[in-house]
Amino acid sequence: ITAIPDNLKHAISAGIGLFIAFIGLRLSGIVADHPTNLVALGDFTDPKVALTLIGLIITIILMTLNIQGSIFIGIVITALIAYFTGQLHFNGIAALPHLPEGALITNPITSFNDVINYGLYGVVFSFLLVMLFDTTGALLGIVRQAGLLKDGKLEKPGSAFFADSIGTTVGAVFGTSPTAASVESSAGVGAGGKTGLTALTVAVLFLITAFFSPLIGSLSDVAAITAPSLIIVGCFMIKSISDINWHDFDEAFPAFLVIVTMPLTSSIANGIALGFIAYPIMKIAKGKIREVHPFVYVFAILFLYQLIFLAR
Repeated sequence: ITAIPDNLKHAISAGIGLFIAFIGLRLSGIVADHPTNLVALGDFTDPKVALTLIGLIITIILMTLNIQGSIFIGIVITALIAYFTGQLHFNGIAALPHLPEGALITNPITSFNDVINYGLYGVVFSFLLVMLFDTTGALLGIVRQAGLLKDGKLEKPGSAFFADSIGTTVGAVFGTSPTAASVESSAGVGAGGKTGLTALTVAVLFLITAFFSPLIGSLSDVAAITAPSLIIVGCFMIKSISDINWHDFDEAFPAFLVIVTMPLTSSIANGIALGFIAYPIMKIAKGKIREVHPFVYVFAILFLYQLIFLAR
């Protein structure tokens, strides 16, 4: 994290902002698929789009009035509107947590043997690189949004990565998506949560929601309920774009590449990869080889290898 140039750090935060805003726009239907242009403006007469726009208007009005908890209140009001307009249907409220198949990996030694026998080294390396920089990007974006970076550095990053690695590993053992640092956490930061107490509160609430999976599932089925919060948080995070040095092309272009490719490739890691590859190339061309941290060169080579041979 220390080795990442400051301009790329700013770009990562801004790129994540665009990425999650784009997710909100796509999920809600405000931005729709197009056979030729790939994306186009959605149908505003669609009930899902209309609900998202109403929720967005309500939330931005609350935020303009500086009402505490505006994003959460907006979600609740949008959910109520969705229920009374017939867009939200509940398939139950509570249920005991369960795993359909239990633990998928019961013997780690067998798993290591499978990697060796089937030659899965490239797959493991690819996932490692993607997860590492997905986490790095998410942490940098969220921490920068919270204003907690000191002199451009993240304090005690080892603890954050250790927690993330445990979540990733345990999630994989049970066959779920990696329980990793996610950009959606920026919604909590946008609502004012910036301390360890916030994280503990969220952890307890997540534990409680495990017993209300039917209710949570019903709410998540209606994208319009959460889409406004993603769009608004994207606005919060893109402000770091003003901290980028746009006057020097060798600094500006790699940052631009990070920002534009994150939403267009739907991947934080891909955006970081392209920025990491472009940055040292441009610095070498300008005769500023020593200004680049050796780690940046190493990861540029690894990213190039991953994108050419392993990204399938």
